[in-house]
Amino acid sequence: MDEKRINAAKGLKLFGAPWYITIVACIVVWGAMLTGVLGTDMSSTMALMLAIGVPLYEIGKRIPIWNSYIGGGILLAFLGTAVLTHFAVIPDKYVKSIDVFTGKTGFLTVFIVILITGSVLSLDRHTLLKSFVGYFPAILGGVAAAMIFGIVAGLFFNINPYRIITHYVLPIMGGGNGGGAVPLSQMYESVTGRSKDEYYNFAVIILTIANIYAILTAALLNKLGNYKKNLTGDKFTLLRNDKEAVKEKKAEIVPSLADIAGGFLLSFTAYAAGLLLSKYILPLVTTALFGKAVKIHALACMILLVVILAATGVVPENVRMGAKRIQSFFSGSMTLVIMVGVGVDMSIDELINAVTSLSNIVIPLFIVIGAIIGSAVVGYFVGFYPIDTAVTAGLCMANRGGSGDLAVLGAAERMGLMAYAQLSSRLGGAIILIIGSICFAFML
Repeated sequence: MDEKRINAAKGLKLFGAPWYITIVACIVVWGAMLTGVLGTDMSSTMALMLAIGVPLYEIGKRIPIWNSYIGGGILLAFLGTAVLTHFAVIPDKYVKSIDVFTGKTGFLTVFIVILITGSVLSLDRHTLLKSFVGYFPAILGGVAAAMIFGIVAGLFFNINPYRIITHYVLPIMGGGNGGGAVPLSQMYESVTGRSKDEYYNFAVIILTIANIYAILTAALLNKLGNYKKNLTGDKFTLLRNDKEAVKEKKAEIVPSLADIAGGFLLSFTAYAAGLLLSKYILPLVTTALFGKAVKIHALACMILLVVILAATGVVPENVRMGAKRIQSFFSGSMTLVIMVGVGVDMSIDELINAVTSLSNIVIPLFIVIGAIIGSAVVGYFVGFYPIDTAVTAGLCMANRGGSGDLAVLGAAERMGLMAYAQLSSRLGGAIILIIGSICFAFML
């Protein structure tokens, strides 16, 4: 037995490398950070994010109960980074460099773009078209159930149902901070004449709590899917019992380096086309037709364009598999880096302030549960797997937008569903803004 343990220890790998190499690498980077000699350029920042994330990930996936029911290594990388940032273990200049690298430099967008392209192009035409047609009813089912569950919870605290919808449900289901809470607060001010800060300060607290619930419940749904195989699919598509898709399925081409390069080029070209459509063509056409510019988020436009490419079959199979290969690498290895980037942006102070009221703890939980149940039930009736639908159409509506999508999909081990998650955050968020404009119009 001792000999077996020794051999197992010798063969232990951490983040794909022998354990001693990984440990030494992390020690070196941490030493450079703590002495202040580590730079704040992209290479230094990437090294630091790995040195922070890898130990937290490897510890998290080995902690009993946590690794099975709470979220494992991915969630500990996220929350652990937030704690390290809160207690200033990571010097401020490196916190800023991580934040810039993830947000302003755009690595978060790179990650999302690659995952969207790979996940959409990996689906056959039949599965793709059928799943996207049924997806919006699932989103609406989640929103409706979130409202009902939120109102029921509000009754226990004597909170008016109307306030539950405007101040709890809409911020939580609105596509995050920048896509939901901020425009909702501006809409609140313009319609009601009251301060947007009044609305935003409360909305961001509720949204923060709901985001944590969304991540935790995503991990629990993943655990449920591992036990109840009939409730979930292959973690890349939503369709249940799709005989035509099974019939059409064939052996995948093993992509060459040239194919991977083609998939890489296609991913960013699709994003550029999405920007062109979102910021120039669509406003130009809608202004000419209706006298007013209509804008749709660039990533939502990109998704629609990639869906059209996949549905028409104009992208060669080898390039599609190249895009899928890049997606597999990013979702398997780079998710850890993203969790560190998202973690430094997570405010522990916000979370502490949020839990000062029992109603602020209970009502968001009910809303998140409602989003899960509503989307899962509607998803089942339109032919989707309930767990995968609950994660994307439910929880990816009830989190903090793009970064929340990554945390939820990471906890649920379903990065392959990124395209659906982004539809929830972008187009689903737009639906919430429309509902918000109607609701605020009736405020006294």
